[in-house]
Amino acid sequence: MFTEARAYEIDAMQKAIKTAGESVTHRVWQTLPRHLRRRAASHDVRRVPLRLRDKARAEMVPVTRRILKRGRSKQGKTKQVSRTESLLKRQRDKTWLETHIWHAKRMKMENMWGYRLAVTPTEKSFRPSHRASMHGSILHDSSYHSLIELKGPENILRNVLDLCCDPQCTGMKRSMSGARVLETDLYKSGSYPFDLIAPVTIMWRPLPVGNTSAPASASPAEGSSKRRRKRKNNAPVNAAPQSLTRVIWVRSHPAVFDDIFAALQGSASLVLEAEKQRHKDVYAEVEIVDLRGSVNAFEIMGPKASQVIKGALSSVADDDRQEFKKFWPSLTDLQTTASLPRGIVIGMKVLDPRLKFPPKNAKIRMDGQHPATPAMTFPAAILAQSEIWDEEKRSALKKPTYKKKDLDARRSKNLVPGTPLSPLRQDDRIPLLLIQRSLESPSGTHGIHGWMLVVPAGWGMPFLPSLVHTGTRVGGQRERGSQAFEAGIAYFPRDFPCTKFYDKHWDERAVKEKAKWNRTPPAKRANFQKLGTRSPWRADWEVVLGLPVASGVVENLVPAQREPQDAMEVDKAPTVRPWLLRGPEVPTILANATQNFNHGAGLLAEINRLRTKRGMDVLDASYRPEDLLKGALVMVRLKMVSRGAPNDLAIIYRIHDDEARKIIKEKGKMREGADANEPPEAAPPQTSIIGYVTTGNMSLSRGEGFAIGAVPVSVLLELRQQAQRNEESHPLVKIRDRAGMVCRAAYLELLDS
Repeated sequence: MFTEARAYEIDAMQKAIKTAGESVTHRVWQTLPRHLRRRAASHDVRRVPLRLRDKARAEMVPVTRRILKRGRSKQGKTKQVSRTESLLKRQRDKTWLETHIWHAKRMKMENMWGYRLAVTPTEKSFRPSHRASMHGSILHDSSYHSLIELKGPENILRNVLDLCCDPQCTGMKRSMSGARVLETDLYKSGSYPFDLIAPVTIMWRPLPVGNTSAPASASPAEGSSKRRRKRKNNAPVNAAPQSLTRVIWVRSHPAVFDDIFAALQGSASLVLEAEKQRHKDVYAEVEIVDLRGSVNAFEIMGPKASQVIKGALSSVADDDRQEFKKFWPSLTDLQTTASLPRGIVIGMKVLDPRLKFPPKNAKIRMDGQHPATPAMTFPAAILAQSEIWDEEKRSALKKPTYKKKDLDARRSKNLVPGTPLSPLRQDDRIPLLLIQRSLESPSGTHGIHGWMLVVPAGWGMPFLPSLVHTGTRVGGQRERGSQAFEAGIAYFPRDFPCTKFYDKHWDERAVKEKAKWNRTPPAKRANFQKLGTRSPWRADWEVVLGLPVASGVVENLVPAQREPQDAMEVDKAPTVRPWLLRGPEVPTILANATQNFNHGAGLLAEINRLRTKRGMDVLDASYRPEDLLKGALVMVRLKMVSRGAPNDLAIIYRIHDDEARKIIKEKGKMREGADANEPPEAAPPQTSIIGYVTTGNMSLSRGEGFAIGAVPVSVLLELRQQAQRNEESHPLVKIRDRAGMVCRAAYLELLDS
C-alpha cells in the first residue's frame, strides 16, 4: 500500500534523475531516435519534435539565434507567388505523384519517364528493406504506372487482346469474370513473336450481379481527357449479337504507354474491320481512354502486408456480401498472401483512414500454441465488385470532403485523447481494389507476396500515413527492382533484351557509366582493352547472335567475325530479326522443337501453332526456320558452382567438355579450400561469348551469387546436349565480370522453368 501511494513520486524522481543526467551529457538532437535525426537540427529548432523545442532553443548559440530571427525579405503584393503556384511551376517538365513531398523529404529523387520518382531512401536501408519484404512489410507507391481503359462488346475485346497479347498466357478465360487479374506480355498487333513491347496487367470489370447488360455508369464522364478509337460516330448503335458491353483496364510501365496505346488501337481497328466484314448490318465500337492520374496504387509486399491493411483500413458496415463478410475477418490471420489464389481481386469500400489514426496492426490470433487458420477465400465476381470502376464516383471523390485540420479539430473535442473518430454521414466512403500480387519464378522458391491497393485519385496522402505508421518500410525504384531479383524473375526494362525500351534504358545507363569512367584517373579505373572486354557499356546482342552490326551503334567493339568480301553478299543475305522467347510454355516449346531433327523447323512449327491458337495467321513464308532460330534469345538464371557474385553486364562464356568434366570433378573442394588470391586468367576468346548477365549481385535470400541473363536459343540447346554427355542436370558455363580477370563456373537454367 505504501509503495502504491508513493508510485507517482517515485516515477517523478526517476524521470528527474534521467533528465538531469541527459541534460549534462547529451544535446537535444542526440536524444532523438536515429530516424528522426537531421543534420540541420542544431540550426533549425522547427526540425526538433515539439516537446524538445524549448530545450533546443536554449542550447543554441546566441549569435545563431539572433540570425534565425531575421525573416525573408518581404516581396511586394504584386510579386508574391502562392505556394500552389510555385509548386506547379516546378512541375512543368515532369509530373509529381500525390505523395511526392512526403517522399522528397526521405528519399533520393530523380526524373524518370516523365515523373519525379523516389529512387532509394536516404538512410542505409538495402538489407533492412530486404528483411522487410521477407519477414515484415514494405510499401512502394506505383501510381506512376500508366492505365488504359477499353470499353466495347465482350467478344470484340477478347479478339483485341488475342491479337496483341502473348498466345502462351494462361487464364484469359478465368480472368474475364473480373475475379482475377491477368499477367501477360503485349506485342504489336499480330507481330508475335517479334516486336515485344512490355509486360502488362489486364483487369476485367466484373458484371453486376443479376444484370445481363453492362451498366450505363461504365462510360467515362463527359469532358474528361480522352484518346478514343471509334467507328463511324453517326452510325446507329446496335450491340453485337449475344455480346455484353465490358470494360478492361490495361496497366503497364509508364515509359511504353504510347507503344501500348498504339498496339491496342491497331488491334481494335483490325478486329472491328473483320467484324464489319462478317456482320455488315451490326455496328460495334471500341472506346480507348487514357486513365493516367485517375487512380493511385500502393504495392505492399511481405508476410505482414495483410495485417497492415487490416489495421489501417475499416470497411463500411453496410456491405451485405456474404463472401466479403467471410474474407475480411480472415485477413487478420493470413500469414502470407501466397496461400490465396494468384491475382485474386477484392473490391470493397472503406472509411476515411484518417478517422482511426494512429492505426494498430492487426495481430494474428492464436489457436492454442499455433496461429489460427484463416478461412479459405476463392475468386468470385461478386467479391470483386467495386465502385472505383465508375468515372463519376471517382470524380466525386477527387477531393476529400474534410482536410486534415478539420479532422484534427474534431479529434480535439474527444474526451479521451487518442480515441478514434466516429464516422459521420458526411464522411467519405472510398471504394478500392485489393489485388493479390506475387513475385515468384515457376519453380516457386524465394517468392515474395503481398497486395496491390488501388484507390481513387486524390487519396494518396490520406492513405499513406496510415499504411506507414505501424513500421512498414517505404521503398523506391531500387527496392522494387531488388524484390524482383531476389524472387528470381525478370524486371522490365533491364532484363528484356530485344525490346525498344531495353535499348533506351541501357544507352542512358551507358552514357552515365562512361562519363564516370572518363572522370576516374587511369590508374584507378579498369582498362577494358587489356582485360579483353569487347563491349563494356552495353550488351552487344547483335554480335552474340552473329548478326551484322551497324556502324556507330556500339563503341569500343572489336569485330569477332569476318565481314563478307562481296558487297552483293550483304544484299542477298537474309534479314534475321532478334526476338525474345519468353512465357509459361517455353520449356514445352523447346522440348517439342528438339524432337525435330531440324530445330529451326520445330521452333517455327511451335510458333505457328501458338499464332493459330489465337486466331492469327501463320508466319510469312519469308521467315526461314534457320533465321528464326538464329535470332531467338531466351532468358536464363545463373547459379554459381562455388564462389563469386557476377555483376551487371558480366560476360557468359561456353566451356568445352574437358573443362566441364574438370569442374564437375573438383566441385566438392572448390567451396571448402578455394584460395582467396586466385591468379588472373587469360580472357577466353571472343568467339566463346554466348550471352550477357542483365542483372547480377549477391542474393541475400540465397546467401550466394545469383544472376539473370540471356543466351541464344540455339546455344542453349547445344549446352543441354553437352550436359547430357557429362551426366549433369544443368549446363555449365563460365562468367567473367567486365572489369574482372577471373572466370567462375556457374549452372545455367531456363528462367521460365
